[in-house]
Amino acid sequence: MKSTSQSMIRWVSRTAVIFALTLVIQMLGLPQLITGPLVNAFLLLATMFVGVSSGIIIGLFTPWVAFSRGILPAPLGPMIPFIMLGNATFVIVFFLITQRRENNIGFMGLGIVIGSIAKYFILSQSVAFLVEVAPPIAKAMQLPQLITALGGGAIAIIIKQALIRTNFFKSRL
Repeated sequence: MKSTSQSMIRWVSRTAVIFALTLVIQMLGLPQLITGPLVNAFLLLATMFVGVSSGIIIGLFTPWVAFSRGILPAPLGPMIPFIMLGNATFVIVFFLITQRRENNIGFMGLGIVIGSIAKYFILSQSVAFLVEVAPPIAKAMQLPQLITALGGGAIAIIIKQALIRTNFFKSRL
């Protein structure tokens, strides 16, 4: 029982720290081509170091935070459920591909590429068929999303390797 409660405390603490860092990035008001990759990197880092549920939870909250802070413009409000779904899919696909191969760069790269494509597919198809938004907003939900997910994946790998070298996190829970 004690180890279970310690594991839960560790999970909550690590998820909270990564979520707080993600919020800081969102609050800085940097351009989307900087904020997007960093948020995606934190989704993957949460998944790598804490677990898939941590990455999913952070990915479900980030669009709401972005919307409430005005980072996500009001016309993109109807996209929030699809952004949430895209984030969760990105994390889940990455996790499934890298599961039991956590330190294999090749599998991490494959997980990032396939996860990014899955996220891109969800967002691009939602603006194409489900949500009516202005053309510039629709374009923002297409190729830029693929680019920011891939960039976030590259950043996550670099950060993970640096943290492993410094022994910051020994492993996931």
